[in-house]
Amino acid sequence: MTNALGAQFRQVEDREHLGQSAIVVVAVRTYDTTVEDLWEAITTPERLARWFVPVEGDLKLGGRYQLKGNASGTITRCDPPRALDVTWEFGGATSWVTVRLTPDGTRARLTLEHIAHRDGVGKDHLEKFGPGAVGVGWDLGLHGLGLHVAEPGATIDPAAFEAWSMSSEGKAAIRATGEAWAAAHAASGADAGEARAQAERTIAFYTGA
Repeated sequence: MTNALGAQFRQVEDREHLGQSAIVVVAVRTYDTTVEDLWEAITTPERLARWFVPVEGDLKLGGRYQLKGNASGTITRCDPPRALDVTWEFGGATSWVTVRLTPDGTRARLTLEHIAHRDGVGKDHLEKFGPGAVGVGWDLGLHGLGLHVAEPGATIDPAAFEAWSMSSEGKAAIRATGEAWAAAHAASGADAGEARAQAERTIAFYTGA
């Protein structure tokens, strides 16, 4: 169940980013497709809308993007079909997302990093929910990506996906991935009790508890 929602590998790291202390969520997953197809799935508006959310904007290096009902930002690196970096601007806070694609035998490996400064606008949110807040969100998104690339042309129905996430199966999956991120957070050196408490608040948020 944990692997089904997103990454086979989860890690939380402390790092310096742009001269400030940052926390980094790292998720890795492999897909039964080529690097070129995976790149197309994560960068073309038509395909993004099928598994994530609609996107619009000036979708090129240096351009601005807007995800419908979600984050906006600037595309700061675009090296097809291997590397994509964007700023992630949401709720008045700015963080950074990097994606790297590499071959893994006959499959394609995706490594996603979401980087957030420990101090700043998002500090209160980070202290309340911990890194699992974005970790669970990306696990859900990467699960949708997996469903999409497994069946060429498949479109994930947002209403059906939302209904699944509120079902007993969906809630169990969200709990499993939330607890997995808590374990990764504790493994990074965080207090295990606080990591679990933050994960419980994250799980409650995603499951509507």
